[in-house]
Amino acid sequence: MAEQDLPATGREWHLAARPQGWPVPADFALVEAPVRQPGPGEITVRNAYLSVDPYMRGRMNDVKSYVPPYALGAPMDGGAVGHVVASRAEGFEVGDAVLHGLGWREYATLDAAHAVKVDPELAPLSAYLGVLGMPGLTAYAGLLEVASFQEGDSVFVSGAAGAVGSLVGQIARLKGAKRVVGSAGSAEKVATLVDDYGFDAAFNYKDGPVADLLAEVAPDGIDVYFDNVGGEHLEAAIGALHVHGRVAMCGAIAQYNDTSAPAAPRNLALAIGKRLRLQGMLVGDHGALRGRFLEEVGGWLRDGSLRYDETVVEGVENAAEAFIGLLRGANTGKMVVQV
Repeated sequence: MAEQDLPATGREWHLAARPQGWPVPADFALVEAPVRQPGPGEITVRNAYLSVDPYMRGRMNDVKSYVPPYALGAPMDGGAVGHVVASRAEGFEVGDAVLHGLGWREYATLDAAHAVKVDPELAPLSAYLGVLGMPGLTAYAGLLEVASFQEGDSVFVSGAAGAVGSLVGQIARLKGAKRVVGSAGSAEKVATLVDDYGFDAAFNYKDGPVADLLAEVAPDGIDVYFDNVGGEHLEAAIGALHVHGRVAMCGAIAQYNDTSAPAAPRNLALAIGKRLRLQGMLVGDHGALRGRFLEEVGGWLRDGSLRYDETVVEGVENAAEAFIGLLRGANTGKMVVQV
């Protein structure tokens, strides 16, 4: 496709209203918008896959955070991968596959400096939004760098059937964990953790108090907790952690849609006597690990020792529903939207 063949318009998602608690479809609007020709140093990309991620829920609130909130009545953004359809940037040709940050839309025109070429021969394009992308690096950096994982550690992962958690458990196993346990929200996901991802044990957190369920699968306690959930899960992990245990605080999806303060953890004082380390993490701080991550995880993918799942929703028009479904646990592995 040459530059003059670009369509006049493309569809993009705008935030129509700030969600109060759980998002609803009326909070989003699908809008026809002009497709802008690239200027000097720019490319136009026809997106093939869009990413929907839990962190996006926080950006829908008008609060100061580590990333600016979405503006009302303006296009949202997020990870996307697609093909260059017009280029005025050196080093980028029509047909190149690229990863960039202007998702939630069919066409994106952006500074080529904000795009990274990816190899569709190494892995399917959608993998660059998941196992070889931001979620994969989050799992890798969070476990190995933030939580200081050591061979022989016992590891507990919450939200373990999601894009990040499913990789954390597998990386821990591949790196020599003594025991890997996880939580998920359905019996089917629990079976997937054990049968497909090689977790030693897992539980459905809806089956009872998390502390009791964790004690059943990790009776000897844990050394590392990778937290995607917060709340009651974090409280249970604090109780189960050994002295000098470590927590990588990656997410708190249990609280993202709450309108009141969380009830847990109520046992944070245990962190003093146990000398626990609870450390928050943002994947953007760990870019220096990207080369090692791609080499090591790419090798595991090639030899079949690491598995990943995707939940693919067809059609850009279904992106908002995919995001709402993600928050309700409708995904196993990475949730992506095929444009």
